[in-house]
Amino acid sequence: MAGWLAVGGTAAWALIRVFGLDRVGGPLVQLIAFTPYAAAGAVILLGPALTLRAWWTAGVAAVAAVALLVCVLPRSLPDGGVAEGARLRLLSSNMMIGGADAGAIVDLVRRRDVQVLALQEFTPQAERALDAAGVADLLPYRVSHPQPGAGGSAVFSRFPLRDEVPHTLPSGFTQAMATILVPDAATVTVESAHPCAPISPSLASCWRTDLSHEPRASTDGVVRVLAGDFNATLDHADLRRLIASGYRDAADVRGQGLTASWPYDEKWWIPGVTIDHVLADRRVGVAGYGVHRVPRTDHRAVFAELVVPR
Repeated sequence: MAGWLAVGGTAAWALIRVFGLDRVGGPLVQLIAFTPYAAAGAVILLGPALTLRAWWTAGVAAVAAVALLVCVLPRSLPDGGVAEGARLRLLSSNMMIGGADAGAIVDLVRRRDVQVLALQEFTPQAERALDAAGVADLLPYRVSHPQPGAGGSAVFSRFPLRDEVPHTLPSGFTQAMATILVPDAATVTVESAHPCAPISPSLASCWRTDLSHEPRASTDGVVRVLAGDFNATLDHADLRRLIASGYRDAADVRGQGLTASWPYDEKWWIPGVTIDHVLADRRVGVAGYGVHRVPRTDHRAVFAELVVPR
């Protein structure tokens, strides 16, 4: 009986993931983020079922495992070559209501030769700390919309930029947006993305509404990049729908789509998931990707080296 319950659970999980039923809302929005662990569990369940010759149980477990692995494994495989163009090194960091170590972020900018920095949960205190740490010496141009709490954001740049009207989501979170004049390349619009978090089933509707208001890709207009904390993994149907408009996920392109970005602080009991992303339209290549620890925030900073068409 216990075996059937476990296998039935993984089979139900596979159905929810394959058919995007997390859109129903409630606790499914939170649970579906842990699909890679469910896939591993489905594979593990096969062993006892085969050992006990419980063929029906093994068959259901095998189908669930294959379905989940087909969903999960491709993001661990790089997609191949890199397009020609100008390199644009971008870093995104959720500052955890402005409490992140500003000096560590500036040091990352320096060490990775970052040209564009997108920040979320950006507060007036965080802006002062970054200025004191010398961010303006490395990235002299900025679009800054600090707010108390979690709703502020900013984009810093090494290159001249045009300050666009900030994108305010239905939740009230503000997404800083800048059109950046990248030398020898197409103009790039970078937006610091941060839909509200589905931290409870009651907030799933807020999260879904915010995600639906993220800008869709325009693959024949200005080159667009969304970078930030999406509070969603590639297993969420709503994020996949956004990507399908014409984006590619930088981690997925580089075969690092299972690299967890949250959490890594005191929340040791929560398995790591990938909710921070750099999404660029399909004309943009991805030459590099990585995540980096920043003290005093529960998100890893996400780095991507993009290849912008000339």
